[in-house]
This record gives sequence, C-alpha cells and structure tokens, in this order.
Amino acid sequence: MTSALTVPDSSQLGPFPGPPPGADPLPGQLDRWLASRGAELVAIRRHIHAHPEPSHAEFETAALVARELAVAGLSPQLLPKGNGLICDIGEGDRVIAFRADLDALPLQDTKDVPYRSTVERVAHACGHDVHTTVLLGLGLALAQLNEQGELPGRVRLIFQPAEECVPSGAPEVIASGALKDVAAIYALHCYPQLPAGLVGVRSGPFTAAADTVEVCLSGPGGHTARPHLTADLVHALGRVIVDVPALLDRRVDPRAGVSMVWGAVRAGQAFNAIPGEGSVLGTVRILNREAWREAPELITKLIHDVVAATGAEVEVKYNRGVPPVINDRMAAAVIAGAAGAALGPDRVVEAEISMGGEDFAFYLEDVPGAMIRLGTGSPGQDVHADLHQSNFDVDERCIGYGVRVMVHTALAALSTGAF
Repeated sequence: MTSALTVPDSSQLGPFPGPPPGADPLPGQLDRWLASRGAELVAIRRHIHAHPEPSHAEFETAALVARELAVAGLSPQLLPKGNGLICDIGEGDRVIAFRADLDALPLQDTKDVPYRSTVERVAHACGHDVHTTVLLGLGLALAQLNEQGELPGRVRLIFQPAEECVPSGAPEVIASGALKDVAAIYALHCYPQLPAGLVGVRSGPFTAAADTVEVCLSGPGGHTARPHLTADLVHALGRVIVDVPALLDRRVDPRAGVSMVWGAVRAGQAFNAIPGEGSVLGTVRILNREAWREAPELITKLIHDVVAATGAEVEVKYNRGVPPVINDRMAAAVIAGAAGAALGPDRVVEAEISMGGEDFAFYLEDVPGAMIRLGTGSPGQDVHADLHQSNFDVDERCIGYGVRVMVHTALAALSTGAF
C-alpha cells in the first residue's frame, strides 16, 4: 500500500458521518461497516486526488478500483482499453446500474493540502475522485449485503473514462455492452453550493446539451478605405456574432432553454487592412432534447442567411458534444425517496438546472435514470471553490453521505416494479 493510501487519523477527518437524525438505518449492519471503513474510503479518494489521470488515460485509477473490488470478492471486468471497468453484484435478469467518471481536468492543482495533485497540470477539479470513491463504497457495501443474502437483485457499477472531453467516453462504454439488461441507471455529481449532508434532486431537465460551432469566413481582403470593393470580413463576423443568437432566440421555443454564446473571435492584424480570413467559435447549450436534435440544421441555415448579404464565403463546422440530461420522472422519484431515507427528508432539496454539459446524458438516451447533486461544501463557509477551479476541494464527509444515498437507491430501485 502506498503512502498516499495510508488511512488518515481521526484528527484529520473528524467523525465519519453516521445516519443523520431522521434517517433510516442501512440494512445488514452496514452503518457499522461504513463507520469502520470510512477513513479507508477517504484515503482512497485522497490517493486518486493526488494521482489524477486525464481523459482516456485512467489506467491506474481503473486498476486501483478493480483491485479493491476484487479484494471484496467481486469480479470486475476492465473495459477493452483498460481505462474503465464494469462490475456486477448479485443475481437477476433485471439490472440497476450506477455510473461514476474517472478522469481529471487539465488544470494545475493550487491547493495546499497533503493530497494535492502530484501530476503537473492535471487535477481532480470536478470531483470525479469523489464520484469514483462513492461508487466504490457502494460496491463494497453491496458486496457485504450479497454475502449475507440480503441483496434482492443485480446491481452494475460502471466506472467510465473520459467524461471531460469531446468525444466523451460514455458512447464507447455503452457500445461495450454496459447497458445490457439495465432497467434504470443513476449517478451523482459534486455540488459545492450545497453543504455536505444535503442532496439536490429534480425531475426533467437537469443539465444542458453542449455543442460547439465554428464559423469560418473568407474573402479577397482589401483596404479599409474601400470596403465597398471587397467583402468586409470583420463586419461580417460582427453580424454573425450579434444577429445569429438573436435570430435563434426567435426561431426556437423559449421553453427549450437555448443559449448560444461566442467564446473566441479571430480576424486580421492591421488596423487599415480588411482581412481575407476570420473565424468565430462558440457553444450552443439546449435543455430540450427535440430542440437539440434540430439545432445543427437550423443554426447552420441562420449563419448562411446572415453572411449571404455581406459577400463573404462561409463554412460552418457544427460539432456535437453531449445531449441534455433529462431525468426520468419515476427514477427521480425513486432516488429522492431513497435520499430522504438515507439522510432524512429535510436534507433533500430541489436541484437547480445547470447549463453545463454532462455525458451521463448518453445513458439516458437508452434507459431511464436520474442524476443528483451531492453537497460537498463545508457547512458555515460562505465562499466555496466552484467546479473546474484550480483550488476545488470537498468536505470529505460527503463520501459517507453519498454511499448511504446510493445504497438506499439501489435497494429501492431493485424493489420497485416501475422499471
């Protein structure tokens, strides 16, 4: 065992959370088991945090998780590339699945903590180390129940690579058979705006589709004294930047939640020369699944229509990212009830809609499911480092709360005939 996996002492952690007031105990003495294994789970999270791996290169993280599951008597199966894994627990034709993402972000870790990233310009600034640890804890807990004959069905753990890039890892994992026999799928995501011990749940739109669009313009160039003799590319780019989002707002139902925002524009070098090339790049985010499917054709046409009057030549590169996460109504109800049992009903709040992208959406294109937000903020702190910030960290008690919620969710989902 490496030094990074040394179990922290209680003075570093504080008490690992037991059942909160008003919560239901876990079956099979799992509360006692979780309390005894809590520091070990935190040590695993800290090891993963200190040794992050970027998208498509999560080989050591996957191997670590596979070893821990194998020690518990389970039979994890690495994905063909070895940078992710799947593990079934229990028996039954109908499967309830849970997914965690393994990859880190290309950011420098700027925190002053013992488990700070040891990899230059790679950091777990989105909480995937927590997601992985919670899913591992769920697997170890369910292995205990299965040994006692108290697991009423089959659960599948999916440890997915490459959530933070495009193309992302979910389609590849699905193509490998991860959703075979799956009736419903669940996931959680760190949310520093909620304190540890609370979770956010909602039915319907949860995160937005996230696509990218690049508009490349070209023309003969010319002198700024004679724009009438050429195609004024900077003016044309300005028209695209201003007019296309405005027209899009009038062509799509406002309830679809469409947001088109430009992030980069490039054109010219001299103040008195009209450039011959220019481009603008941006994102398209949409909450409605049907509007997302229609977006490429509509946006491409709007761009061509706007540019046509300027005399410039135009090429549109529209790149699909991820669909919107649309939480299934019944799946959301199951996990909301389970979270209330795990933490107490007053600790379950309505989650806000996010315009960020999440490739968990690909699973929901095939099977019903839901994602929730796991509170990771420290109670009493007014300011929390947000996701994707270089100093992002969590209140590690969230790991225990997350495991409790997911165990209750697994048992509730296995017991319901809704899926």
